[in-house]
Amino acid sequence: MTDPRELSVTRYIDAPPAKVWDAMVNRQSEWFCPAPWRAEVDHQDRRAGGRCETTFYGPDGEVMPQKGIYLAFDEGRRFVTTDAAVLGEDGDFEPTGPMMIGFWEIAPEGSGTRYTARARHWTDEARRQHEEMGFEAGWGACADQLKALCEAL
Repeated sequence: MTDPRELSVTRYIDAPPAKVWDAMVNRQSEWFCPAPWRAEVDHQDRRAGGRCETTFYGPDGEVMPQKGIYLAFDEGRRFVTTDAAVLGEDGDFEPTGPMMIGFWEIAPEGSGTRYTARARHWTDEARRQHEEMGFEAGWGACADQLKALCEAL
């Protein structure tokens, strides 16, 4: 069943899952936001409840911190994050203005890998806002960058 508050993109990547997974988690700065923007991984505690923080930098000096926590980190298969909470300075969870739960998943398909990225939103309004922000183009560009990176390896 498709969740009406979910947006998604998918790509077939002509590379084995292990290679795609390695690029997904160890080379995020090369694919995780659409060029000419760039991503810098600030902190990753790759486990459920761990901090997940990346900053996006735009070509005109824009700075967009992305702070959240991992809900799941299933080695070789998927990672799931949310911006609904962050870890405070004291190490305890603090609520934030939530927009979504993000899923980045891979699965074997033929001789390659099926990559799927999904954004599940709390409200219809948040989904519409994400669509209007350019979800399809932005997350599609990231998927294309990951595909190109993996297929070139």
